[in-house]
Amino acid sequence: MSGLYDHALRLLRESPDGLPPRRGFPLPSPPEPPDTAPALSHEAMRAAVRQALDPLPEDSGTVHRRLDSLGVRRRHQRTVRAVVAGLALSGPQRDRGRSLARELVRTGTTAAAVTAGLALLARLGEPEDVPCLIALGQFRDLCGAAVEALDAVDRPQAALVRLAHRGGDELRPLVGALWADDRRTVLAELDVLPTDARLLGASTARRIAEAVLLPDLLDRHPSHTGLLALAGRLLARMAGRRDDSTELPLYRDALRLYETVVGRARLLPPTVGHHATLLSLALDLSSGPGVLLDWPPGRRSALLGTLGRLLAEPRWAVPADDVDSDEPERRLRARWIRHTRRRPFALPAAPGRLRVEVVVGDPVDREPVETRILLDGRPLVPAVFPLGPAHSPELLLEEGQLRAGPQAREVQLAEASCTEGCCGALHVTIRRDGDEVVWEKWRRPPLPGLGRSTPVLPPVRFGAAAYDAEIARAEADLAWSWPARTLARLIRKGLVERPELLSRWDMERGWISTGSADPDHAEVHLWYRPGLGAGTPDGDPLVFRWTVPDDGTPPGIQAAAALRRLSEENPAGYARVIAGSRGRAEELGFPWPYDH
Repeated sequence: MSGLYDHALRLLRESPDGLPPRRGFPLPSPPEPPDTAPALSHEAMRAAVRQALDPLPEDSGTVHRRLDSLGVRRRHQRTVRAVVAGLALSGPQRDRGRSLARELVRTGTTAAAVTAGLALLARLGEPEDVPCLIALGQFRDLCGAAVEALDAVDRPQAALVRLAHRGGDELRPLVGALWADDRRTVLAELDVLPTDARLLGASTARRIAEAVLLPDLLDRHPSHTGLLALAGRLLARMAGRRDDSTELPLYRDALRLYETVVGRARLLPPTVGHHATLLSLALDLSSGPGVLLDWPPGRRSALLGTLGRLLAEPRWAVPADDVDSDEPERRLRARWIRHTRRRPFALPAAPGRLRVEVVVGDPVDREPVETRILLDGRPLVPAVFPLGPAHSPELLLEEGQLRAGPQAREVQLAEASCTEGCCGALHVTIRRDGDEVVWEKWRRPPLPGLGRSTPVLPPVRFGAAAYDAEIARAEADLAWSWPARTLARLIRKGLVERPELLSRWDMERGWISTGSADPDHAEVHLWYRPGLGAGTPDGDPLVFRWTVPDDGTPPGIQAAAALRRLSEENPAGYARVIAGSRGRAEELGFPWPYDH
């Protein structure tokens, strides 16, 4: 059987224009020997892989035989990569490991053996390995390991391989131009690149910037305002918090790109879209992941000041036509800009030990409303848990979760975007210790790229008086909120104080806030089970959603009207079922919304 590398080269030669298909090629069949070994636990498999690779064998044939005999297969690639990442490789072992790696990737016939070679090259690879890594990266099952190895020696090629696999159809023309090294077409494709956040996630934004060598491209086209606007958009998306993780710290040219975009921002026409991009960059530089970059002293503050002065100029004022526009995205952004435009420039000059800032992100990008916790001026959550945004102020501030009471309490500060059950969350225990408040006993999952070596976070101590004052200030600061969000808060507050408004209808309060799809509406979620009000709930619940639009009157008046309606009319008559089960909905006589 020929090696996987030779097979990849053959597939690429046969591909139209030499471009691999989206999601890559499948491995040849059969890709590995029959699995006759007994199933092993995760820990036992790690031990088996270590037994096969530590110490490193002399030749690739031995690696194949050992992995095969121990039952290491394609599905164990992550374990193989983790074990290789932990091998001690120094002195002569580095040369030996590099030689073995090259033999494995060029002649290996199984996914497990080739993965071992790729993982070794992630540590020991050199530029001469790039062509082989690109070819093997075209197999969908080897792409991750190949990209990791390429990242160490050739970031633009790593980005291109990743985009070829994971980029959507809208990126294929750009990928094709990059694959053909057609610079003129690359620039043309960037001019028409869709920048909708639903298509342009943080990871994709970073990989595009890496693949096209964006700072160099900007230097070659200093007056190209479309390219400049795209660069700002990509930078803002990399720092975005709506995706699985923030990508900004992984982008090696981030400082250079910030310098270029902010330095030339005056060239951009003062549109709502450009204003939103620059404001997003300012929010990031003031309290987001951008703070964590390795800035020269005073440079970040200088760039933030440049943005503040620019956006304060009269030509950047948001006109009433935008605020009242019939175009939803234009209207949402204009209102957000008016409400948020001075907030990133109003932080105190001396940050103090603790600062809590509520930040409302670009509503068109569906960026979250997050409670940013700054320790000595640095945002805590993206620094120690890059897998999801900090929780909302409703969870951390309105419910008093950050207060230091007499009893120690564990608080969840952030959750992975995919939920805690999938990728974990960040927890801390808050307790009062005399005239100090202590954050300790941190809990977080192993982080990508670190695995079990994810360091334990030390306790953090605050002066109790200053801590209490800052938490009280943050809880009282509602200037970040907007009418529909305030409406949702007041409805929620009313239902907390008067649960009988719902119990009479056999309902209880669920999630109440503004939805990301339309932040000008309050969404009230209600759980319904017959008998709930009498204390004898029957069967599984149905979840109803009542959408309350902001009608422009004061939120207090709207909330009072909403609570009055809840007290007088059964919500089942005007709210809609959105969750539960179709069988349960039919049993209780409600239409199921997902039949069509």
